[in-house]
Amino acid sequence: MQEACEVAVVGGGSAGVGAAIAAAKTGARTLLIERDPFLGGDLISGLPILGCYNSLGEQIVGGVAEELLNECAALGSHPARVFDWRTLWGVCVEPDVLRLAIIRLLQRYDVDLLLGMPVAGAAVEGGAVGCLSLCGSEAPIEAEFVVDCSGDAVVAHLAGAECEKGGPDAQFQPLSLVFQMGPVDFTPLLEFVRDHPGDVLLAENPVIRKSRAECARALHDAGYPYLALSAEGDLLGGAIEAGEMYPCTAIFMTPASLARREITLNSTRIANVDATDSRALSEALPVLGGQVQTCVDFARRRLPGFGEATLTRVAPRIGVRETRRVVGEHVLSTEEVVEGRKSPDVVAKGGHHVDIHGAGTYQKRIPIEGGRSYDIPLGCLIPRGLRNVLVAGRCLSSTREANGSARVMGTCLATGHAAGVAAALCASRGSSDVRELPVDLLQKTLRDQRAILDGTS
Repeated sequence: MQEACEVAVVGGGSAGVGAAIAAAKTGARTLLIERDPFLGGDLISGLPILGCYNSLGEQIVGGVAEELLNECAALGSHPARVFDWRTLWGVCVEPDVLRLAIIRLLQRYDVDLLLGMPVAGAAVEGGAVGCLSLCGSEAPIEAEFVVDCSGDAVVAHLAGAECEKGGPDAQFQPLSLVFQMGPVDFTPLLEFVRDHPGDVLLAENPVIRKSRAECARALHDAGYPYLALSAEGDLLGGAIEAGEMYPCTAIFMTPASLARREITLNSTRIANVDATDSRALSEALPVLGGQVQTCVDFARRRLPGFGEATLTRVAPRIGVRETRRVVGEHVLSTEEVVEGRKSPDVVAKGGHHVDIHGAGTYQKRIPIEGGRSYDIPLGCLIPRGLRNVLVAGRCLSSTREANGSARVMGTCLATGHAAGVAAALCASRGSSDVRELPVDLLQKTLRDQRAILDGTS
């Protein structure tokens, strides 16, 4: 017996959570399918939610993302909007509170869930996916429209859509395993930043009209340990050279809980692993786990404020920056991102710099001109050759460099929101092709749901 819904969302990370809530809010019977036994993906890793603000500090993502953050506040954990005085505004949220906020919102909007069931196949006829088969289930899922938020473009790929993968010569951005330590004494850590600006990534964006030393003082005065200890500095760079630390661009730090004085650390990395290859992904885990222990030991020995801290939590999954990108009706270009271009077909906005991590200490970072935001057109969410499938999140249609901006969680929530509303509207109108949906109707519905499409630089 088949299970039926109007909108099936595949993938329960940032984009999938955004898409499922949005589709249900718009009136569709919605099913969220997730391969893991829990929801949230990188949202619940303790990483900051990036992309909700551009480098000027303007809010560029609202809607479902804002509702999710408000739910965290209702649970007693107030998200912190912080600046790293490098180029990024981030939103810091306690990961365990965010887990509960996601569950509460999905329940509030009557989203059905299927957890622990990876998609194994897609039945396609005339460019439309008729049903999805799942590992561990004899009953296929029949859906009028499918939103692929899998990160790996699983549904689109199975349905025969054209995809690109990684970069030239089998290059893939590094896998990472983030973790938390606590309790950390923020005072000596921030004093070290103030007194050693050369050890921290600072003042990378021309819109910041301060010297590195001035930025270091501003970071100290803000009181939040939201910073990046640089491999170009004496402390981390010397440890890498001495073999005390593995090569990495930086140790990126984010406050995960102010009450517990807990900090998220993001530094581990293994480049050029195809994360769609299950065996390669599995072989990476022990290496990443060893790097976590190396970094914990280094932090306790060498980082100010970490002397009494211990490892408190490891993310529930390996963080994947890059696998497949769908080739869609519109391919978001590097120039559109870097120049902050606007589009009449806008359905979401991005504001993160182009960010391409590589092996060792390599990282390519290109800020958006003027600290502005760019528009993501609807065509980036529509795979060529498929009629009832949309994509959102890091598998959206884009160049590799543009994807290095659009893959962050705030932008994924925004594209998920747009794709979920689009799918629900198509179902309510009885459309046979997502291209039949008037863009102005989609935009009006998104604005009514407090998505931000206008009024930013």
